[in-house]
Amino acid sequence: MIARLSAFGSQHFSSETLLRLIALLAALGLLVIGLLFPLFSMLIKSLQDRSGDFVGLANFAKYIHTPALVGSIANSLFVALTSTAIVVGLAFLCAYGITRTCMSGKRVFRMISLLPILAPSLLPAISLVYLFGNQGWFRGVLMDESIYGPIGIIIGMCFWIFPHALMILTTALSNSDARLYEAAEALGTPKWRSFLTITLPGARYGLISCAFVVFTLAITDFGVPKIIGGQFSVLATDIYSQVVGQQNFQMGAVVSVILLLPALASFVVDRWIQRRQVAQLSARAVPWQPTPSPLRDRCFTFICYTIGAAILLIIGTAIYASLVQFWPYNLSLTFKHYTFEALAGGGWAAWFNSLTLAFSVALIGTLVIFFNAWLIEKSEGYRSLRQGLHFLAMLPMAVPGMVLGLAYIFFFNQADNPLNWIYGTMAILVLNTLVHFYTVCHLTSVTALKQLDPEFEAAGASLKVPFWTTFRRVTLPVSLPAVLDISVYLFVNTMTTVSAVVFLYNSDTRLASVAVMHLDEAGYFASAAAMAVLIFFTSLAVKIAHAALTRLLLTRAQSWRQTSQTSTA
Repeated sequence: MIARLSAFGSQHFSSETLLRLIALLAALGLLVIGLLFPLFSMLIKSLQDRSGDFVGLANFAKYIHTPALVGSIANSLFVALTSTAIVVGLAFLCAYGITRTCMSGKRVFRMISLLPILAPSLLPAISLVYLFGNQGWFRGVLMDESIYGPIGIIIGMCFWIFPHALMILTTALSNSDARLYEAAEALGTPKWRSFLTITLPGARYGLISCAFVVFTLAITDFGVPKIIGGQFSVLATDIYSQVVGQQNFQMGAVVSVILLLPALASFVVDRWIQRRQVAQLSARAVPWQPTPSPLRDRCFTFICYTIGAAILLIIGTAIYASLVQFWPYNLSLTFKHYTFEALAGGGWAAWFNSLTLAFSVALIGTLVIFFNAWLIEKSEGYRSLRQGLHFLAMLPMAVPGMVLGLAYIFFFNQADNPLNWIYGTMAILVLNTLVHFYTVCHLTSVTALKQLDPEFEAAGASLKVPFWTTFRRVTLPVSLPAVLDISVYLFVNTMTTVSAVVFLYNSDTRLASVAVMHLDEAGYFASAAAMAVLIFFTSLAVKIAHAALTRLLLTRAQSWRQTSQTSTA
């Protein structure tokens, strides 16, 4: 009898071990096929001529000797660096006002500041045309300068990127030890000196990380410069014009490699800096609470709500422009632009395609990414495989959407590729979008899983409970807040992205964000605004539903927390 039980236990252990190995290999295969192989195919394409013959670095030499093309590098760096300086500065002021002052209406401002995340980057560009274009309300404000160019790109970038910077800096400024400020005050240290010697050093890693994140988003964005860039070319629009406009895939691959370099360098430096970061709060730290200061609080209230007003103005302009008959000559209200006649009735079909894609990515992506993170954090054995999976999971953050989309063409559109059948289908859009937004969801999952006691898995193993049962009945319900956050993050980003999917759709899988771009190109600006607004309100509705669903599910699935707290009290 003992021998039989021992044999059964050994068989049970070996079967679970085999399943873990298969799961790890499948997770690695997903990222290898969805990321590494396409990028390798793109690199090979950049070293070939139009006939497919190897030409080495000849394409890169041609790019460097073409002034119209190489000028895009300087333009991209200028826009990215200027946007970074403006966004980081404004976000730091607002984050300081939220965390270090007693300004009124903090919650309202934070809600307003997050609205740009719910809109595609095309929306601010469209609004700026209505505000500062030739027929805009404030066309005289820019004097002799045109909104079509670097000014418009930078303003649009600042609107779209600001929420990302604010979230990072709010977190960086939230943790501080009150004892440091009390000691400085006891020594008679001026406020400005305390700011320079305590506040800034404590937030330096957050500031540096924020700067690199903003720089990467600014240099890789496609939507804003595509709508409002005019003749001012940047790397992202060069890729599009080379591939779509000139059908020059080799030069498109060259520009993609060049665009990949600064994004990859920014990612590597950011990772290196975060590893050097140390804890700002010790176990004996005293949380710092701001004290009222009427003049300071009023100043930061003014700064924050001025920025909030600018955000609402841009969003409100897009909404209003989508509802007027003919800007600016006939301002009577109408819903005719929401029929999307320029797309021959395909406007609403594009919106439904986006909904299908967003829900698919949110459902599949949440389960896949969270389970893969669980394999890394809570699984035993195969250490090298788990480390390799974690490394691959971090790479998508360094790859711009335009680059990944073009790489998918080179890899999946090959006739001898057994996965060629997914090209032009919704499946390739799901895979591309899931991989593109993989890293942030992976980090969220890992953070949530690190907070769980390893004894959950140990208890399940001692009771001979299969690991998938422990995962389904314990790990997943306890980590429900993070799972829900991942799902809504994937949904909103899938609805709003354009760079990652602009090369991969066909007539049957056209998406709403791409339809905005095509409507604008065709001169149907009001319909383009209407589609962008439709995407915004869809994301907003899902965000509100997510908040309500989170509250409901947490009340039911995590009632044990309330029971535990009640018994403790």
